[in-house]
Amino acid sequence: QVRLVESGGGLVQPGGSLRLSCRASGFTFSDHGMYWYRQAPRKERNWVASISVSGDSTDYADSVKGRFTISRDNNQNTVYLQMNSLKPTDTAVYYCVTRRYGSNYWGQGTQVTVAS
Repeated sequence: QVRLVESGGGLVQPGGSLRLSCRASGFTFSDHGMYWYRQAPRKERNWVASISVSGDSTDYADSVKGRFTISRDNNQNTVYLQMNSLKPTDTAVYYCVTRRYGSNYWGQGTQVTVAS
């Protein structure tokens, strides 16, 4: 079955960086676009970034554009989210997502906390 496992979250100071990873299994990773979402405390889940099957096309929410970079390694079945210049408002649980046959599949999430 589809399995998405995020890692790389943690506590970081404002202005710092983190790289999130999401290892996928149970489906043909290279055939599917991948997405990162996040959910801040007491808020809805919001889309953060997308990447095409080849990695040639990416898109970002305005709130992270210029600071976050999504990438993928189809040989490793892994998608990444490089997060730079982190702000306290980036504090959230970050989720890796894929879509197959009209359904969304979510990982368990990884907590990112930006605080001094």
